[in-house]
Parts: sequence; C-alpha cells; structure tokens
Amino acid sequence: MSLDLSRRRLLGGLAAAGGAAAATSLLPGWSAHARSLASASPEALTGTTFNLSIGHQMLRIDGRRTHGYGVNGHVPAPLLRWREGDEVTLNVTNTLDEDTSIHWHGILLPFQMDGVPGVSFPGIAPGETFTYRFRLRQSGTYWYHSHSGLQEQAGLYGPLIVDPAGADPVAYDREHVIVLGDWTYQHPHQLFEHLKKNAHSLNFNARTLGDFFADARADGLSETISGRAAWGRMRMTPTDLADVTGETYDYVINGRGPADNWTGLFRPGERVRLRIINAAAMTLFNIRIPGLSMTVVQADGQNVRPVETDEFQIGVAETYDVIVTPTEDRAYTFMAETIDRSGYARATLAPREGMSAAVPELRPMPLLTMRDMGMDHGSMGGMDGMDHGAMNDGSMDHGSMDHGSMNHGDMDHGATADQIRRGPGVANIAMAPASRLHEPGLGLEDVPHRALAYDQLASLDPNDDPRAPEREMTIHLTSNMERYMWSFDGVSFHEVTEPIVFHEGERLRMHLVNDTMMNHPIHLHGMFFELVNGHGLHNPRKHTVIVKPGEKLAIDITADEPGDWAFHCHLLYHMHAGMMQVVSVRPRDGAMGHDAHQDHAMHDAHAGHGEAAPAAAHDGHGAHGAQSEPATGHDGHGTHGGHGGGPSGHDDHGGEG
Repeated sequence: MSLDLSRRRLLGGLAAAGGAAAATSLLPGWSAHARSLASASPEALTGTTFNLSIGHQMLRIDGRRTHGYGVNGHVPAPLLRWREGDEVTLNVTNTLDEDTSIHWHGILLPFQMDGVPGVSFPGIAPGETFTYRFRLRQSGTYWYHSHSGLQEQAGLYGPLIVDPAGADPVAYDREHVIVLGDWTYQHPHQLFEHLKKNAHSLNFNARTLGDFFADARADGLSETISGRAAWGRMRMTPTDLADVTGETYDYVINGRGPADNWTGLFRPGERVRLRIINAAAMTLFNIRIPGLSMTVVQADGQNVRPVETDEFQIGVAETYDVIVTPTEDRAYTFMAETIDRSGYARATLAPREGMSAAVPELRPMPLLTMRDMGMDHGSMGGMDGMDHGAMNDGSMDHGSMDHGSMNHGDMDHGATADQIRRGPGVANIAMAPASRLHEPGLGLEDVPHRALAYDQLASLDPNDDPRAPEREMTIHLTSNMERYMWSFDGVSFHEVTEPIVFHEGERLRMHLVNDTMMNHPIHLHGMFFELVNGHGLHNPRKHTVIVKPGEKLAIDITADEPGDWAFHCHLLYHMHAGMMQVVSVRPRDGAMGHDAHQDHAMHDAHAGHGEAAPAAAHDGHGAHGAQSEPATGHDGHGTHGGHGGGPSGHDDHGGEG
C-alpha cells in the first residue's frame, strides 16, 4: 500500500468518525492529571472479561497534534487490573486496515496466547476479533503492547497489574502507574528507513573537529588518532549511546510531554508505590526523584528484597516498583533522563494539583570507552587481576549448584566466537567480555549518590528450581551499526532456518555476550529466567535484562513452558532489523506434537509477515556439544513475524504544529 493511499484512508476514516472529535486528546482515566486523594489507586478496567478495540486515534502531546494507535479510544491503552488465579478472557477487535496483535509482556500463558504474529498465532486481521484466554499464575506489574510491525512506537501499549491472590508483601497507602515512552511525529517506518540508509542520521551527538583537538591536547595526537581509528574499525563512535535522540523524539510519561506535567497526588507521610514501566521503543532512562529516596521492591513483576537507592537505569520493557515516602508538604519532580541525556520526561508528585518542582538540568553526555568495546580489561586502571569470568557469570556460590560438574574452568570467554557467522553484519567480536552486573549503567558510575546495579537485586523468596544447569549455551549479540544490521550470532531473523531448542523440563544456562557497543534489553517470552548475580537461590527472576556493551552475563532457565517463544532485543528498531530468534521448548523426544504445530505454515501465510528465509546455517546455540536440533515439522520461522515488512499503512503519524 502506498503512503499516499494510507494517508487518504486515514483522513477519510477520521472524517467519517467526526474529525474534530477524533482529534481530541483522549487519555485513559489512569493517566489523568491529579486524581482525587480520595482514590488510592488509578482507574482501571477490572473483572475477568474484557472487550478491547484497536483503532486509529488522534491526540495531542504538549499541544502538538499527532496520530497514534489506540485501544478503546485511548493512547496509551487502558490500565487492566487482574487477580492472580483468575481466568481472563480478552476479546481484541481490529478496526485498522492492517494486521495487529497484543502481546502480554511478562505474563505466563500458553504459547498460542502470547500474541506474536508468525510465531505463536497469525495475528489479528482487519475487521476480525481474536479471543485471548488464560489463567493467571503470577502477580505484579506488567504491560501489554502490539507485536505487529512498528505499531508499538505509535502508542499501542498499556499497563497491567495482577493483584496477588493473598496478602501483598509490599505495604503501601497509595499507588501510581508511571509509563515511560518516546514519541516520534514521523511515520515509524520512515524513521526506520532513515536508520537503514544512514545509521547515524538520527544521532545528533556526533563528535566534532573541536572535540578532536581537545582530545589531542589532553591525550596526545598519536593516541587520539589511534583511538579514532579503533572506533572507525568498529563502525561506531563514542557517542553511539542511542540510535534515536531527543532531536527526533519527545519523551512522555503516561502519554504526556514535559510541558503537560503529569501529576500524582499524595498525603505527606504516606507510603506511595510507583509502578514504573518503560514502554519506550528505543530509549533507556535514568530515574531519580530529587529530595526523595526510592526503595525498590519489585523488578519485572517479581518481588525482590527491598533495596534503597537514589537513581536507577531502566531498560526498554523493564518494570520497577518503588516505594517513596514524601514527608514534606511540597512537590517533587520525577525525572526520567535519557541515557544519552538528549532529553527527558518528567512528572510531579505533589500534595495538591497545580504544584510543580524544579526540573534538574540535563547532565553532560557520557561517552563510550574501550571498556565498552570488550577490550582487555586487565590493562585498565583499577581492573588489574580481576577475574571477570568469576564475578557473576556462574562461578560464584549458587546454593546447591554443583559447579564442578559444569567445568567452568574450561570456558574461554572468546571460545564460542566460532559459532558466529562472519559477514557484513558483524563488525566486531568482543575479545575480553566481562561481567558488568556490578555497574549501575552508562553515565551513572560516578554520580554523587546511590545508583542501583543488577548485583543488588535478590528475589524475596527462594526460586522454585534449585537444580544446577544440565546444559549451557552461548548467544552473541552482533551488529554492523554503519549498515544498521542487528542479529544474534551474525544471523538476522529473516535468515533463520531453525529455532533455538530447549528441552521441556531441563535446567539450562544461557550466556549472553554483547559484541556490540550498545545496551541491549534482551527479552525472553513465555518464561522468567534467573539472572546469575551471586545471590544463589535468590538470584532475581526477570523477563528482560540489559546486556551492557562488551558484557558477558548468564541467565538460568527452567524450560517448563512448551511451545514457541519469541526471543529478541526489545529496542524496537533493532528487533525490526533482525535481532530476534525463536525459542522452541520441546518434549525430550524432540517432537512437539501435531496439535502444537500443525497450523504454523497457515499462520505465516495468513499473516503475510515475510517470505521464507534462505537456507542459512545457524549452528552453535548449544555450546559444549549441545547443538540446536533441526526444526522438524516446524515451518515458518524464516519469516519476520511482523517485524520486517514494509510500510504498514500508518502514514499520517506526522504532527501538526
């Protein structure tokens, strides 16, 4: 479909619906300004049966008119509130002129209900209704979003809360939901095309000739030239912190820009629970509330031992619940500064509506270093003699785990690099990847206050599975930034011919090695994993983890959810460019069964999300002799699953002044 035709259809549809009314900003009740203090919780859709309708929606952000995708007429989508143990039914109707879908991020459910076109179901065609039905086996803070094309970038996301069946271990008097986002007034596919044609075209933080001379004066001409050459070989620059910056994005909280100043009320002395969700397409944020400390009580919907901090970095798709206790009768600024410090979203916590507090100045932009290239850390000051492989990557005390049987001593960090398919899509392989779980995140290393690091997170209750991993595998995160190519093990999703195979019931360890110089929030559908961070049976359970540049970390997985599950980077344009795979959890005999797989070829043909992939080998996912099995009877995984197609008929996304 041409963009012009899409524009005419959209405008015609808006006119038919009453263009002026459709252009009104329709925010859901949970995101409304300054709710009455009489209500301790945000407005939500509750019960066990929900009717959700996806359609075009006009809205305003900081007064600027723009187009997005809405649910029941709202951008962001309504807050859904469920209860652990209930069976929920969700009838999702597509009123668009393109396919759509809803993925329930972090929710445990049958794979057919996971909502990923081309992987778990065909998608929802225009005019059709798809019924999701599943029983809730967990509690916590989660969210939902489209997994079709780039619809998520255009506002097709919303928060959800699952209340525990019993008593909540987190005590609080009031709660607010805070959903972070990044908004573009461009058509998302046009933005992606900019990145494909020139990966640096939307990064306005490039270093200048003046920076070169300043570095030469500080470090010497020879060292400066050699450093520039090293960056050139990597096809990166020290300012490649974010592909898309504040020059292109407006940053929003609950659908509101900084000038709109979303406000949440409190009574001084109350324990206020903030349910923070990063629903941005491409942006990591650093979160702080000047004048208030935060106690982290939940990460990715899973309760953790309370840890007090002043700032933390939140990756795309992660969630954190924090408790704050404002005691003064004044306003506080909730500050969400982007990782590259090119912009911010902000909100206000206040005892009365109409109040505001000072907004902190943006801090200087941090720069990437040789450390982020995965270079030899032993040559760096303060790093001599550190065994990074032993820090948090599986060789610490993990309760009852028998590490002797796993032979960690034979595991060379670079040994699995042979599994990478070399080609134009791989610009670099980290020579000495190291654990960085003790680091709070880029730009937070030297802040004059407490900053949360992954190694501080510990699950509140012991994890259910104390077994040692019986198998290990290594996945490399690979790229060529200059060509905007992103992949796992050098193989882009459209080239994948077989899934990553887990055996049902097995306990396995997956090592993630970031050979790129960008942070990647890696998300596994269908199962939680335990981040191996030194807390043994209390290693935190997560569904998404930031893998820092040049980092190697480990996650432990109990493969107890049969079916096919997406596994991908949650930076939307990285996933769209190919950093995605499918994990197939199969019975020990290797046969998934006819019922589970009979419709995959039909699903892909119906969804129209890409052509069959070329027969590219993708070996090496089962390290230490455990190779991926052939995808017998498992057709269709060589498609994009809705993430590699052309323009999706979403053209009138451009804003009007």
